[in-house]
Amino acid sequence: MSIPDVSLASEPNSDHDEHEKKNLTLLLDRYKEKITRFPREKGWMGQDVYMYQGFWYISENAFSIETTMAVQENFQAQSTDIYIVTQPKCGTTWIKAIVFAIVNRTKYKNIKPSSHPLNIYNPHKCVPFLETEIVRNIPTYGHADSPRLFASHIPYNALPKSVLDYGCRLVYMCRNPKDVLVSWFHFANNLKDKSRTQMTIGEMLDVYAKGFMPYGPYWDHVKEYHKASSEDPTKVLFLTFEDMKVDTASKLKRLAEFLGFPFTEEEVANGVVDEIVMLCSFENLKDVNKNGDFRKGIPNGSFFREGKVGGWRNYLTNEMTQILDDITMEKFHGLDISF
Repeated sequence: MSIPDVSLASEPNSDHDEHEKKNLTLLLDRYKEKITRFPREKGWMGQDVYMYQGFWYISENAFSIETTMAVQENFQAQSTDIYIVTQPKCGTTWIKAIVFAIVNRTKYKNIKPSSHPLNIYNPHKCVPFLETEIVRNIPTYGHADSPRLFASHIPYNALPKSVLDYGCRLVYMCRNPKDVLVSWFHFANNLKDKSRTQMTIGEMLDVYAKGFMPYGPYWDHVKEYHKASSEDPTKVLFLTFEDMKVDTASKLKRLAEFLGFPFTEEEVANGVVDEIVMLCSFENLKDVNKNGDFRKGIPNGSFFREGKVGGWRNYLTNEMTQILDDITMEKFHGLDISF
């Protein structure tokens, strides 16, 4: 079993990033004319969003309509692949770290804790996104690497055909849409060009409720993966951020079994599960990532704000709460999805 060589993780402005920029530019040019025919609205951070196969995407970005189409057309899955999928701001960084630690625990069991990749690098460096993998100059994994770990925000029905045809394992995690909204609000304003006016929570709610967000609408994204999990829970594991927080250790055991890397009785007795919980804890990951940039203009720290359940209560009015609750009740009616 192999993992990506995270020692090669690029720094901002590196030659690696320049190659990615060139490849992304080629993609933008390839699909430029095609996306002009798609429905368009004014969405997140004042950017135009485009409707493609039932979901809204931004353009001219690594996580965009162009990279989604390129992934569909060019990415080739392997049957042993593992995919971690989330809507943005649903605990992506945390679940990436957890899956990475579970799958690779044997490889790192005899090293100093300080040498573990998750104690050195952002989890996004350890588990690449499909959306960025498609523009890499050199693929993250070699031909012999197995299993390959990838993450994505792409809706279920928009995943590459080979991912679905091979029956690859998919781990999906969602989160209370009210906490997702608040997380988007902070993330957007932290990264927004300082020359622009900061978004208010009301403005964010307006575009979020309409679904005019990257990979939105949120509710439809969740429903697709919930349906897939209901139809074949051996291939799609449906999780919620809140449930993972309640008893992380027991959820890790369930997750490890699903991934095909169950913990032995000896490992449990020796505290391996608890060690992974601590390694992937919000507090540890936040401390590791308090400095440096994930990419130019995106500090590592921007992925670690509070990591709590229910923080929305400090930001949303009763009216805002009711709007989101009404949408959630309508969209998730009859489904066993709770937060």
